[in-house]
Amino acid sequence: MAWSRMTTVWKWLLGFLVLAGIVIVYKRWLPVNVTTVALTLLLYILVLAARGGLRLAIAVSLVAAAAYNFYFLPPIGTFVISDARDWIALGAFLITSIIASQLSEKARSEARQAHVRQREVEMLFLLSAVILESDRLSTLVAELPKILYDVIGAHAVTLFLLRENSLHVAGEIDIATVDRNYLSERSMTLELPERFRKTQTLIPVRTGIRPRGLLVIDGPVFSDETWMAMGRLVSLSLDHASALEQIASSEAHKNAEQLRTLILDSITHELRTPLTAIKGATGALLESDSLSREDQRELLTITDEGCDRLDRLLDQAVEMARIETRNVQMHFASTSLRRLVDEACAICEWVNNSHSIEVTIEGDPHIYGDVEMITKVLCNLIENAAKYSAPQSLIRITGGAQGEKIFFTVADCGIGIYPGEQERIFERMYRSKRQNSTTPGTGMGLAISRAIVEAHHGSISVASQPDQGSLFTVSFPTSHFA
Repeated sequence: MAWSRMTTVWKWLLGFLVLAGIVIVYKRWLPVNVTTVALTLLLYILVLAARGGLRLAIAVSLVAAAAYNFYFLPPIGTFVISDARDWIALGAFLITSIIASQLSEKARSEARQAHVRQREVEMLFLLSAVILESDRLSTLVAELPKILYDVIGAHAVTLFLLRENSLHVAGEIDIATVDRNYLSERSMTLELPERFRKTQTLIPVRTGIRPRGLLVIDGPVFSDETWMAMGRLVSLSLDHASALEQIASSEAHKNAEQLRTLILDSITHELRTPLTAIKGATGALLESDSLSREDQRELLTITDEGCDRLDRLLDQAVEMARIETRNVQMHFASTSLRRLVDEACAICEWVNNSHSIEVTIEGDPHIYGDVEMITKVLCNLIENAAKYSAPQSLIRITGGAQGEKIFFTVADCGIGIYPGEQERIFERMYRSKRQNSTTPGTGMGLAISRAIVEAHHGSISVASQPDQGSLFTVSFPTSHFA
């Protein structure tokens, strides 16, 4: 404040000193006619009005008129004017000076207002860009006060939502001191921005004519139009995020329904085969008392295998449901890749009986991850290799470290995958048309495997040629391994 007053004093002092300088130069060292003096003084006052402000320009113009009369109009040295034409000239000079000063001040004021409006529009544009980046209502509501706090440079920001009766703050404010009842009451009645407690501004947040809440901004001062635009922007952003959430929820519900239908259809289809085998075997056992011990054992083996297949189908269905609902808890530990491969081969014992498995692990890489889940991925790949290749054919499992990744591969000599299907086989419920009628399966195994691998920040891919076999590669960044 003191510095501002000092600046004003110096501005006024300089304005009168320059006027005095002009008068002294023309009076002592540069004699000219009175018209030239009047034009010089008028030009100086115009410059002063443009630079120094209206009040200074008017004050200087009055003193300039007096000096012009005293030093340049006859009788010189007095404030008396003998010629009527000099009165007209003096009056014209004074009126022109004052009007020109007012016009100049008006232009300066409009320029300042235009600059302020420009800054406010730029601020609103930046605010809208930042706010509309968020598409989740819960996140946006929590972030809005902080966004406003940062963008507009406020000391504190309070957002009160009427329907939720919730309060969200940012900056130098104690939430315990905020009167929710007062904010609720003002939210219902406030229609225009209002100054509050000298430094704060209350801004209505409305959707149409329906009150939605209240913004309390402590610090900066903007025009009422800008405050209203800010309130509407906050309301629109909340509506936008809410609409996006509803659309996402509707789409998720629709997709979940479609997925459930696909799973039920697939499981129903796949259950028929083992159930038919179990029904046939048990029926034969019940209807015949003359079966040999070997025939009985064969029928019981069919029943047992059918039960195992049913168990696997149900496990996959449950696993897919858990992944869809993100209800999967992982327990990370450091485990040898060689041990994981051995456990997977032991679990897939039936593959060892029908195929030749060759394992090659370079070094002794250790995986830091969920042992059960990674073993499940290996089992899925090994069982797929066995299902889609001829009996007694070779299945190769390799593993090791390469650059910044640790990997393992499963290769078979089976029927292969067409290029157009190599990306789609990792989709939920997708099964190749070539495999649907010949090989049992639900189309969930590879989708589950990809979800598990991605949860470890890894990747899974396939390279294949029809009738030449397939090579599945699973890799993980070393930053997730010990």
